[in-house]
Amino acid sequence: MRPPFPLKDIALQSGLSLATVDRALHGRAHVAHATALKIEAAIAELERQYAEARIGGRRLVIDVVMETPQRFSNAVRAAFEAELPGLRPASLSARFHVAETMKERDLLAILKSIRRRGSHGVVIKVPSTPAIADVATELIKYGIPVVTLVTDLPAHARHGYVGMNNRVAGATAAYMLARMAGPATGKVLVTLSSARFSGEEERERGFRDALRTDAPHLGIVTISGGFGVDRTTERLVKAAVVSHPEIRAVYSIGGGNRAILRAFAEERRQIDVFAAHDLDADNRALMAEGRLTFVIHHDLRQDARSACQMVMAHHRMLPRDFQIAPSRVAIATPYEVL
Repeated sequence: MRPPFPLKDIALQSGLSLATVDRALHGRAHVAHATALKIEAAIAELERQYAEARIGGRRLVIDVVMETPQRFSNAVRAAFEAELPGLRPASLSARFHVAETMKERDLLAILKSIRRRGSHGVVIKVPSTPAIADVATELIKYGIPVVTLVTDLPAHARHGYVGMNNRVAGATAAYMLARMAGPATGKVLVTLSSARFSGEEERERGFRDALRTDAPHLGIVTISGGFGVDRTTERLVKAAVVSHPEIRAVYSIGGGNRAILRAFAEERRQIDVFAAHDLDADNRALMAEGRLTFVIHHDLRQDARSACQMVMAHHRMLPRDFQIAPSRVAIATPYEVL
């Protein structure tokens, strides 16, 4: 049977080698069931793209690599899938490589495999480590643009960053929390998913600096290492709450907000102000229940659009003077999600 699309397109969409795709589609031996399923999924995705977009111009395939809780990766995926069909002048599709937690060697293996098989661009939300920065730099040397999303890498290791100004976001959270917490003394629990993410560190620094000015009577207790995963986050929060009876507010940078609320409830402790990040489905539900005070957020669809535009600009498909619009920090209250 003749393949419905060029083999190179199927290989690019599936992330498999051209030889593997050729062997599978021509009925040769030694093709794993999982490999066949990947090829079927790639063909189905190509059919959807061709039907919706009526591709007539250049087609670009980007790779989105994220170490992040599933609730956030789902929101990012939805943002890209909403924006991709309407982007011009190119037609873009995306391959997603996501997990809630990954060892550094696994992230490096993903990035190196992308370099080997090729890509028109890589969008990453990964820890900022020297080894990851080195591999990102290699991608750039191979002509593959790298765009960081929400959390950053050193400037030499990426073409650009999309997302909010994290230091401004942290300062905004401190400004709001200070006015809502009132004059009573106490401490704020600041939760990071991991200190390896430079964007989270920037938010924490912005929050700390602004709170020192706006509410010097409030101290800060910082915990890290929960990775936004409920079980680990709940254990760390519970230990902090037990050790610091003065905690009366929360600034959740790293997510896992249901786990944070459970930890406080189990210790019969009250949260006077709960500030969080991102309007994902979980946080929207918590806002509607009145369990979060406010959420710092930005437009993920704009981020997805900006990331793709950076890739198109690298491939000289946009005017030379084209500028990416920065993401603005926004504040959501329960009234916005009711």
